[in-house]
Amino acid sequence: MADVRMTAENPQNPTHQEIRRLDYRPPDWLVPEVELDFDLDPESTTVRARLHVRRNGDHDRPLRLDGDGLTPVTVKVDGMDAQWQLDGAALVVVVPAGEAVVETEVRIDPAANTQLMGLYASGGMLCTQCEAEGFRRITFFPDRPDVLSKYRVRMAADRQRFPVLLTNGNPLRSGEAEGGRHWAEWEDPFLKPCYLFALVAGDLKANSDSFTTMSGRKVALNIWVREADLPRTAHAMAALKASMRWDEEVYGREYDLDLFNIVAVSDFNMGAMENKGLNIFNTAYILADPDTATDADFDNIARVVAHEYFHNWSGNRVTCRDWFQLSLKEGFTVFRDQGFSADMGSAAVQRIDDVKVLRAAQFPEDQGPLAHPVRPDGYLEISNFYTATIYNKGAELIRMLRTVLGADKFRAGTDLYFERHDGEVATCDDFVRALEDASGVDLSAFKIWYGQAGTPLVGARLDHDLASGRATLHLTQTVKPTPGQPVKAPMPIPLRTALIGADSGAQIGEEQLIIFDRPEQSIAFDDVRERPLLSINRGFSAPVVMAVDRDGDALERLAQSDTDPFARYEAMQELMLQLLIAGSRGEPTDSAPLIRAMAETLKSNSLDPALKADAIMLPTEAVIGDRMEQVDPDAIHAARESLRADLAIALRTDLLALHAASAPGGSDLSPEAKGARKLRNGALSYLAAADSADGARRAKQQFDSADNMTARQGALAVLVSLDSEEREQALGSFYTRFEAEPLVIDKWFALQAMAQRPETLDDVERLARHPAFTIANPNRLRALVGTFSANQWAFHAAGGRGYRFLADMILAVDKLNPQMAARFIPQLGRWRRFDEQRQALMRAQLERIVGTPGLSKDAFEQASKSLG
Repeated sequence: MADVRMTAENPQNPTHQEIRRLDYRPPDWLVPEVELDFDLDPESTTVRARLHVRRNGDHDRPLRLDGDGLTPVTVKVDGMDAQWQLDGAALVVVVPAGEAVVETEVRIDPAANTQLMGLYASGGMLCTQCEAEGFRRITFFPDRPDVLSKYRVRMAADRQRFPVLLTNGNPLRSGEAEGGRHWAEWEDPFLKPCYLFALVAGDLKANSDSFTTMSGRKVALNIWVREADLPRTAHAMAALKASMRWDEEVYGREYDLDLFNIVAVSDFNMGAMENKGLNIFNTAYILADPDTATDADFDNIARVVAHEYFHNWSGNRVTCRDWFQLSLKEGFTVFRDQGFSADMGSAAVQRIDDVKVLRAAQFPEDQGPLAHPVRPDGYLEISNFYTATIYNKGAELIRMLRTVLGADKFRAGTDLYFERHDGEVATCDDFVRALEDASGVDLSAFKIWYGQAGTPLVGARLDHDLASGRATLHLTQTVKPTPGQPVKAPMPIPLRTALIGADSGAQIGEEQLIIFDRPEQSIAFDDVRERPLLSINRGFSAPVVMAVDRDGDALERLAQSDTDPFARYEAMQELMLQLLIAGSRGEPTDSAPLIRAMAETLKSNSLDPALKADAIMLPTEAVIGDRMEQVDPDAIHAARESLRADLAIALRTDLLALHAASAPGGSDLSPEAKGARKLRNGALSYLAAADSADGARRAKQQFDSADNMTARQGALAVLVSLDSEEREQALGSFYTRFEAEPLVIDKWFALQAMAQRPETLDDVERLARHPAFTIANPNRLRALVGTFSANQWAFHAAGGRGYRFLADMILAVDKLNPQMAARFIPQLGRWRRFDEQRQALMRAQLERIVGTPGLSKDAFEQASKSLG
């Protein structure tokens, strides 16, 4: 993809080399056609590849094929033994002519592939994961996204063990072979990069359905799972059909093959993969029924199914030129799946969820040593850049462009983008250019969001002169330095803004869209005859941190009356944050405005239950810490618990009524029913904060009587933080009931890892020795280790035991699955945000990781940058 060079961080290690965006050059060789022949066996699979190669341009460079852990058995060019050599892991082949057929044969061991990249074994089946660079672990190939090929694949396997053989595209023929084996041939008529290649062999059963496209074509749909899991695939199938219809109606995108397959596997590093015509999913994002899945699980399944389906156009038909353009497909597709989720449920609640994820994952990323632009400039290991910045901030960038253009011009731009680049590779610049050409609007200023890291801090102050009726909004913006970018330029920030009457609660005039693109700017509003309150960044129109000069009374009024649902939620959150930050600093606080605003919210008939539930819940301890110059985990925890108890006591009557109300049954997945269950769980959480004994009793009653996982998990989430008999009884009962359900036992591990109690680390260390825990399964690893490392109070407990535990896990996992190990390092990388003692303890663990012999480049990149 690009020239490589030694990194400054580790010049002695030639395997730790940096790829730079500016070094990009087109591939030396193209591979228009690929023929693959798999003789499948869990311990010894033979892969024969027949590559039709063509020299790209006027040069005499040899053909270089990427490999990882492969040993060539044979190498031929045009049927003759070839002149070749291994250069590191790559196969270099001399090809005298401008075109040739290059044949290779390799043998691989899927059962030993603990990295879960390439071809590997999972739960009795064989499956693949090739994004980003897993295909090179299957066969020698120019493993880069800008080499597009048509694939023809033959698979042979033992019929009894692997009766189902699947790959991309359409099946051509199949038959029997000697020794109880069988074979199948498939062909994918669409050009694709090798990262979209997929193969599955296993004993699977399908939930089959069909979808008729807008042009009248009938598409066969299959979701392949273990036979016992078939009853839990109905929701995913419904989500798939809804996604297909939505993409036609909103983006005009029709599915192009006659077959669409999904396979669910239990061992998967990611959530799912959009391989052309054969999506491979983590079981967590396919399997669901009310007894084993929460409402959030159902929503996540619909979102991820939609996301991977939408990739058929925003990622597959038009793919990224190089991995630096990853947000071209991921940011755009996240934006699309957010739109789908908003249309399927409550748009306001979905927007709140989008922002919660951004603030929990991306804002901290922008504050730390691993901050990087939406389009990075360099990397050691591309797997480390599947980040919230690429996905979620990338989606916010697309949203800003749509906000500036409006819905119609944005749709015209995406139509042009798909039409112009269909069957090609593209860049982020190509996407913006298509929007510009279709709309006639110059968007060049917004391209700074692709190249400049960091979250802008926007200050806002509103002055009002009652005599003249003029209000003036004064804005400032700053972006703190990030690694490699000490000096920042002003960024164009679209701020949806309105004024709300302080006395009337009514909106004054029309909402305005302000494009704030200077360090300072003032905007005048005329004919304002009532004292105005500022409602700004409505709908979270820009991914920025707002510092608005508003007191508690103003925020109370906005929380009760703002005409924008997100802004109303935001005013409540800001009220809470002001109290929590002051409380963490030991300053006096007055919670009366917040109590009144919460009481009004709970009684409101204009807000749906899910929005109420979001509005009344306190910000997480991590979000509070992100708003402070230095994070004090103990002070933040104490302030939050104190305020939670105060609110619960003041609002006890309302909360009791909410919890006593009968909640809809778990089979009702309407937005109203899900909102009611969410609000009831929120009320239970508050009641336990006011009286732990009463809370434990109520939570256990809810747990015992629950007919759905949302209510059951909501009760257990309260109990795990309480020292009570009910806690131990519920945990034991939960495990016994669901011992055979891996996805539910993941919840059991995660709930204990998130518990707010001094003994949490003791429990986590004990759980790491539990027979049901394994570091080889990414879901189980994320459930325990990932959840604990995000538990701010427990993870950062004085003494550093939590840091040692995490480092121990990272080093153990790195030997098996470097990609997963690297993903836990950023929690240690935030050491600069804490006091000197915690800084030293975290740094010590990072230094220990970096100094470990044989460390993967995945973990080395994350840890060394975190220390820098």
